[in-house]
Amino acid sequence: MAKLVMSEEEVMLADMARGFFDGAMPVSKLRAMRDAGETFDAATWKEMADMGWAGVLVPEEAGGSDMGFAAANVIAHEMGKTLAVSPFISSAVIAATALRQVSDARALGALAKIASGELTYALAVDEGIKFDPDNAQMEAKADGNAFRLYGKKQFVVDGANADRLLVLARTSDGLTLFDIPSDRAGVNREVSNMIDARDAARITFVDVEATGEDVLGAVDSAMSVLRPAINAGQAALAAEMTGLSAGAFDMTVGYLKERKQFGVEIGRFQALQHRAAHLWCEIEVTTSAILNAGRKLDENESDAETAVSLAKARATQTAILAVQEGVQMHGGIGMTDAYDMGFYMKRARVSAEWLGDYSYHAEKIAAERGF
Repeated sequence: MAKLVMSEEEVMLADMARGFFDGAMPVSKLRAMRDAGETFDAATWKEMADMGWAGVLVPEEAGGSDMGFAAANVIAHEMGKTLAVSPFISSAVIAATALRQVSDARALGALAKIASGELTYALAVDEGIKFDPDNAQMEAKADGNAFRLYGKKQFVVDGANADRLLVLARTSDGLTLFDIPSDRAGVNREVSNMIDARDAARITFVDVEATGEDVLGAVDSAMSVLRPAINAGQAALAAEMTGLSAGAFDMTVGYLKERKQFGVEIGRFQALQHRAAHLWCEIEVTTSAILNAGRKLDENESDAETAVSLAKARATQTAILAVQEGVQMHGGIGMTDAYDMGFYMKRARVSAEWLGDYSYHAEKIAAERGF
């Protein structure tokens, strides 16, 4: 049975990450980047790479730290507390996990560049209003020994600045995953203005050439490579959302201790104490689900879907509760852009949709349990 408490090494990693993000990527940094129209801080990403975090899932022979999925979730959790913006989940988690499924020199070289911070990726999967990779319709037409890609992808998180794209397309007998440079002829990227100031894009593929070398894994067998990567990304995103919940909770409790009505701190009012206690309990239970998902992935990254879906579903519910309670208990100031709580609410809303919303994961769990 998975041990649902952090190890000593994970506690040390969390402390280190908390100190880094508090200093390098506080919420005020997100505000400044939004106001400047920026969505990517290359210097901070390089610092994260130098600390070994970009290579958290990269094998040591490729220059990575190979700390594992539970460690990746620890870093993502601390990122969530300050709403740090980086390509960590897209590159260090999703792309690295996909590349790990392929044992060739090209994949190893790409992993090395991810670990060093030289190369960033984005996952181009979504086509409709909901996450549904198994029903991707983007076409990859055979053209001799190559393919021609036609179609559109939307909600490509980190897609506006990524160096390379993992593109899911339909081939003659199934789905195929392509690893192509984002500046290849025929790839047209349109920056998507996300409410949470996170990097995202809509991407159109018009007669884009993809050779056999661009196929990641085998033709018509995308999910053998992509499924473990999606699982890892969902778990890390759930961890980030739980960190977001903890950050919103800390901000709310701080306000309850300072704001006075009738000469008394509002945190002394029993009704607000009950609401805060309930939120704290929800965060703790969700944190256990995140730990379980990380442990399951480390045991067998191809057999952790139920644990990951449980973590993502719970993280979504908890984050929405945390930001709603945060806004309400802050009163009128919670609705203003001048106060940071709104940034947490916007990030929670976007994260709830990325890589599958609550209904998507709840249905997977129900099906697994025979309902």
